[in-house]
Amino acid sequence: MNSIRTVLVLDGQGGGVGSQLVRLLKPRLPGDCRLLCVGTNVLATSAMLKAGAAQGATGENAVVYNAARADIILGPIGVALANGILGEVSPAMAAAVSGAGAVKILIPSASCGVYVAGVEELRLEDYLHRAVELALRELEP
Repeated sequence: MNSIRTVLVLDGQGGGVGSQLVRLLKPRLPGDCRLLCVGTNVLATSAMLKAGAAQGATGENAVVYNAARADIILGPIGVALANGILGEVSPAMAAAVSGAGAVKILIPSASCGVYVAGVEELRLEDYLHRAVELALRELEP
């Protein structure tokens, strides 16, 4: 049986981090993967769809529903924090992401007011490339 794996990219605000992740991931994903995006708002979803995500949805229910079904979740660290991304991430969204059985690959961001000890300070572009490499490693047979 050939099952499709779901790679979910989450983002808020203008979708800048999410759209860059989509752009970097799409050409490198194995054929058995679909790239789905969910934004906390329509602007973020639209940016990720324009970057090449196969499908997209917006809002709290979309995050809750799709996080439970994803194999891998990528996004800024704020997607796993209640009231993250300037309040765009509701407690229900954060609980859905953090409680999902999916592998979670989160991009550190000082703008969320959360620092991860042991993470070196890099440019956003370097974090994005590392996140893509981690996701691809997880998808290897």
